[in-house]
Amino acid sequence: MYLILKRKTLIGIISGIMVLCLITVIGSGISNHDALQTLSGSVSWGLSFRTDNGIPTGSASSEELKKYDAYYLGDTNERKIYLTFDAGYENGYTEKILDTLKKHNVKATFFLVGNYIKTSPDLVKRMLSEGHTVGNHTMTHPDMSGIANFDDFKKELEALEELYYETTGQQLKKFYRPPQGIYSTDNLKAAQKLGYNTIFWSLAYADWNNDSQPTREEAFDKLIPRIHNGAVVLLHSTSKTNSEILDELLTKWEDMGYTFGEISDLTKTQ
Repeated sequence: MYLILKRKTLIGIISGIMVLCLITVIGSGISNHDALQTLSGSVSWGLSFRTDNGIPTGSASSEELKKYDAYYLGDTNERKIYLTFDAGYENGYTEKILDTLKKHNVKATFFLVGNYIKTSPDLVKRMLSEGHTVGNHTMTHPDMSGIANFDDFKKELEALEELYYETTGQQLKKFYRPPQGIYSTDNLKAAQKLGYNTIFWSLAYADWNNDSQPTREEAFDKLIPRIHNGAVVLLHSTSKTNSEILDELLTKWEDMGYTFGEISDLTKTQ
């Protein structure tokens, strides 16, 4: 009888713990799928600006990322900015952005998905003809950390390479940005195996919601004080605000003494 009671008590305790864990997961707004991804090593890229020198720290250090040919920051001794844009689709603002970049003689990197290349081939060709770099943002913009099979991971990147070649007649440069900044160590290893440099960022702001675009003042409040040496800046080319402020933004950064580097220079200096 004592053993039976002990067993029942033990089962009750274990069941209670399991229920408590489930409630905690649901209460925090995390799905079971998301929780499993987190437990399996999924990381959402994030930044902290709590440093005296203004250089943010990332979810992983520059030294750790370098092991996998991954980067989020340039040389912090150089007053240089690396400007990048993510583009899942064309929202009518890229032409103006390209005009502004041309005016300032700034070469940016556009991380594109398959939909963008399919629907806006002329803009892609213009990026190429004006000296910008096109990077790989995957074919369909999935959560790549949820893809455990290397061949499936490879298909997402190679499908975009093939589409880009069919569209431009040029080979895609080997720069990769994980959709939503979600990745795992296995992802970094897989991209490296495919010859890619993985590019995160050291400065971004909430510019992606088309239904709630930041004001000019809100944008400058984030992008001016937090600019720093070696900054890899992420903007979205779908943003109306970005298209409107970019000329003034680049001028402000230039007045602060910054110059603009190309993404290929970033990986060479590490």
